[in-house]
Amino acid sequence: MPEGHTLHRLARLHQRRFGRAPVMVSSPQGRFVDGAAAVNGRALRKATAWGKHLFHHYEGGRVVHVHLGLYGTFTEVPLPMPLPVGQVRMRMIGAEYGTDLRGPTVCEVLAEPETADVIARLGPDPLRRDADPSLAWARIRKSRRPIGALLMDQSVIAGVGNVYRNELLYRHGVDPHRPGVRIEEEEFEAMWDDLVALMRIGLRRGKIHTIRSEDDHGLPPYAPGRPRTYVYRRAGEPCRVCGTEIRTEVMEGRNLFWCPTDQS
Repeated sequence: MPEGHTLHRLARLHQRRFGRAPVMVSSPQGRFVDGAAAVNGRALRKATAWGKHLFHHYEGGRVVHVHLGLYGTFTEVPLPMPLPVGQVRMRMIGAEYGTDLRGPTVCEVLAEPETADVIARLGPDPLRRDADPSLAWARIRKSRRPIGALLMDQSVIAGVGNVYRNELLYRHGVDPHRPGVRIEEEEFEAMWDDLVALMRIGLRRGKIHTIRSEDDHGLPPYAPGRPRTYVYRRAGEPCRVCGTEIRTEVMEGRNLFWCPTDQS
């Protein structure tokens, strides 16, 4: 599932490609016909993101809300666009570019005030300037759930996915099984600041990079498309710093990775 920086990059891209001009919107697949008709031909005022949610704000107060989920993707091409291939939920055509959306978990049209209802269910987004980390801390410090689960809870922090979760805990030497009530405020503040910095790197580069410069030497080649990581998807391999075998287990439905020595 794409992490938060991916949605912010999409918002910026769509703002640049389609913003402030009329957009032709259709649903070749047929599952978004009414929604497409509600915004077709209207100007896209702005594109925004909050966590893993993308919002296209059109003139007239309509908003297309997209959550990519596990399989959703946007593909963008210069005009003229070819005929749709596969299950295209939504097609957008602007002055110079078009984009097809396939496989999202959510693709719906909301009235502008309804976007607040979606956002109200989410925690602060580290990539937003208006993010208030105290809201996340208020939930973490009272919870007996493991911090490894809390970081993935979108109602606690919006936009954190499995890569950032695992890598952040490793970088701060925190056992993912430690309950939220046992996280010190100073630890949380350090992790939040680091998360903001890491996600900004992802936003800027378009890919996740979590290895500190002092550890980023003599590492083996990486498989194409795999992020450069300390522990994520490295089960059974030696820790890059101490050599201990990286462990894995399933925590609340998602694969967890950690070093039992550096995160003791």
